[in-house]
Amino acid sequence: MPPCDFVPEKYKSYPYERMQKVREQNISPSLRMYYKKPLLLHQGHMQWLFDYEGRRYLDLFAGIVTVSVGHCHPKVTMATQKQLARLWHTTNIYMHPSIQEYAEKLTSLLPDPLKVVYLTNSGSEANDLAMFMARLYTRNFDIISFRGAYHGGSPYTLGLTSIGLYKHGVANGFGCSTTMLPDVFRGPWGGSRCRDSPVQTVRKCSCSEGVCHANEQYIEQFKDTLNTSVPKTIAGFIAEPIQGVNGAVQYPRSFLKEAYQLVRERGGICISDEVQTGFGRTGSHFWGFQTHDVVPDIVTLAKGIGNGFPMAAVVTTKEIASSLAQNLHFNTFGGSPLACVVGAAVLDAIEEDGLQKNSEDVGTYMLLELAKLRDKFEVVGDVRGKGLMIGVEMVTDKDSRHPLPDEEINQIWEDCKDMGVLIGRGGLYSQTFRIKPPMCITKKDVDFAVEVFHTALQRHMEKAPAK
Repeated sequence: MPPCDFVPEKYKSYPYERMQKVREQNISPSLRMYYKKPLLLHQGHMQWLFDYEGRRYLDLFAGIVTVSVGHCHPKVTMATQKQLARLWHTTNIYMHPSIQEYAEKLTSLLPDPLKVVYLTNSGSEANDLAMFMARLYTRNFDIISFRGAYHGGSPYTLGLTSIGLYKHGVANGFGCSTTMLPDVFRGPWGGSRCRDSPVQTVRKCSCSEGVCHANEQYIEQFKDTLNTSVPKTIAGFIAEPIQGVNGAVQYPRSFLKEAYQLVRERGGICISDEVQTGFGRTGSHFWGFQTHDVVPDIVTLAKGIGNGFPMAAVVTTKEIASSLAQNLHFNTFGGSPLACVVGAAVLDAIEEDGLQKNSEDVGTYMLLELAKLRDKFEVVGDVRGKGLMIGVEMVTDKDSRHPLPDEEINQIWEDCKDMGVLIGRGGLYSQTFRIKPPMCITKKDVDFAVEVFHTALQRHMEKAPAK
């Protein structure tokens, strides 16, 4: 494990057993925890987490892709502490300096005409509002999303979310339609040059330079959805530039550009869900949509926007924003003095620490190192992603691409944790390891993580029954 100078404070709260008992009695059971023996975390420092016994872990999941600049980043912590002593809350009926300062700073990073921001508290809330604005502005109702998408857990956004695990047996999704996910690894079409990533799939294709047969087929499926599942005019289309919860799934390079054009021909607007891909995480660009050479009509932001502080944003054009001003739409906590100071400090830290460039350099290095494990182990079906938005999909074998059984994935996952590396899970069958760490990690951290993952895979192969 790479060295770390930070020394955590001594843990002084309840014993582990009492924490478990309180959790069982007083915390909603819907809030599920990772691992057979859930972690009791006590303190964080940049890319590191410490448990109640002082054990250190390399955090490769960043609080579900939320800790962007590092746990308790000193610049963000200092700005927060300073504002806590000045002013916490006024709500939007008054002006305070930080909301204007932050709105100007945030929108300066987005292309024209995306210059009007509405600040909220979570990604679900931001996507909920984006849906509302799309319907108000277009005066149409139907919205399309990808299968495998996650856009939130509110009753409104559950219609866009298309992962069965998050669906409850209550009415949702009125006016929401899903379309085929252009997944070049697991979908019916895919090849060896489809996606914008240092690592391509193991699938072969005969496409010539500049031609993508898979993209053509997926666009035909998108047209089929437009012709069969929605009216002639629609409110919009929402997509993550890289799917997050579904395991860093990437589309063919030109798919979104062509899809946006088709949506706009139907009177719809295009929404980019940047909750996980934004703020430099993809490395080559600050926003995920820029990697697809498109400019959306609405952008939703959350998670990394506040480095763990609960805040989110909807950024759009002046014309679309004006549609919401026809009547009152109010948010008590969105854009609070504290949130805006935190958001501004996060933007400063990304720039001053060179974290977008670090995401590109370290992320590319990690993708290429993980690709070596894919080539070595039959159960590693796909390594994909861009920057520090990475997925490793586990399969029984590369030919069938069947998901590796849950009990086998669990053992690899538990072994990584026991060796000091925390990794997320995703995919329709929880078959994909999600690697989306704080953007401050180093190549030495990557070497350690890859070594741990290699050891866990080796142990799995030794335990696996002969086939």
